[in-house]
Amino acid sequence: MALKPAPGAMSAVRIREAIRTCLPEAQSDSGEVQQKALQTLVSITKVSPQNRNLLAQTEGAIPALLALSKSSSSTIQILALSILFNLSLNLDLKLSLADIETIYHLNTIISDPTESGKLASSLVCSLAMLDKNKAKFGVAGTIQLLVNAISGPRGPAAHHLLSSLAELVRFHGNCTVAVREGAVPALLQVVESTDGEDLAGTSLLVLGLLARFDEGLSALSKTEQIVSSMVQVFKGRCMLSKEGAAELLLLLFDESEGCVRDALRLHDFSSLVADISVRGSARAREKAALLMKKMMDADMDSYVDGNPMFSQWKTARAEDQILVERCFILEREYLIDKGI
Repeated sequence: MALKPAPGAMSAVRIREAIRTCLPEAQSDSGEVQQKALQTLVSITKVSPQNRNLLAQTEGAIPALLALSKSSSSTIQILALSILFNLSLNLDLKLSLADIETIYHLNTIISDPTESGKLASSLVCSLAMLDKNKAKFGVAGTIQLLVNAISGPRGPAAHHLLSSLAELVRFHGNCTVAVREGAVPALLQVVESTDGEDLAGTSLLVLGLLARFDEGLSALSKTEQIVSSMVQVFKGRCMLSKEGAAELLLLLFDESEGCVRDALRLHDFSSLVADISVRGSARAREKAALLMKKMMDADMDSYVDGNPMFSQWKTARAEDQILVERCFILEREYLIDKGI
């Protein structure tokens, strides 16, 4: 008696047959047939890495999907981009998907305030996670397009655009291009905007990545009121933003004595940092503690030239430290009382 195929093998056979059926139908003249076939391929590739490989290994599949992603029908384009995005989740497919013609095509739609624009931005971000692909996007002009899009009105794809830029500027060459194209003022504009604190948090993440390289850090340290801008972030509610602002200030204090002087002139700086050191997330508390240490360890006498600013700051800092210690005591008593 013939042995039955293992369940996994049967599944792979059925998936392969479904792919072979759907690919020709996806290129049908009937929009309805196309849509149904593409929806099936979206479902097949959504979860399973094995299914993605099966589709990618099918002859003519990727060229067909790339052609469909240029369809004049928004529905067909969205479905094709969704499948390509699913395929890009497999690490071994990222390199082959990021050919220069595909990147040029994605460049034409990443700024669109549509679902296609969001998917294209997500696909750029996914492909850029492979270090070998990062330089390709820089050469193709993707950085300039992302900075221009971020500089404009906030659209539904704003977060996707920022995430794509965050991934690309991890490569030094792309960071240089981004700074040259005005990424620093564009991102600070998002940080200072009231449109959404989640966007501000992602923008601060990108600024922190830019600051890892000399070009980015130099551009930030030369920005007027940069310390005041970060202090305003400390007054907000988004903890991700506070983490990003604290990390950025640490880098700026190492780079510029002028930034340290600016912080000393702000009467509420120390109290805001002290508050974060108690109430912030673990990462925010760590950064706030480092900020306070930097301020206390600095040779302030050389910064203030004999004026009473430093002694006033030390007095305020001492008061804040007392507040911090009281908060820790109260927190400890609360935990003991609750038996935690």
